[in-house]
Amino acid sequence: MIIDFLNMTEDAKPNFKGGEKAYNVKMFNTDGNKIMRGRLVPGASIGFHTHTEDQEVIYILEGEGSLVDAEGNVLDKVLPGQATLCPKGESHSLANRGDSDLLFFAVVTSV
Repeated sequence: MIIDFLNMTEDAKPNFKGGEKAYNVKMFNTDGNKIMRGRLVPGASIGFHTHTEDQEVIYILEGEGSLVDAEGNVLDKVLPGQATLCPKGESHSLANRGDSDLLFFAVVTSV
């Protein structure tokens, strides 16, 4: 199966999970598993939330992000080539505090 993100429509999800501005996303969803190409404009964020039934991996493609992990630790710079893991039962958030768009792939799998 090929998932063609280049030809998908990008949806804007305002204040996603209580975040700032909008989470712009191209999403493939099947059986509760999701593969997403996300984009946060400068100042946008995905709010702090808990993965109660699934887990998430985020891989940064472009830009500079700020991550809050389950313990409330703020990682000031999440950079291209870095990935984060939020296991089932833990919480996190992601924000764009840079000057350009933050682009990333996220994979959410049910466990």
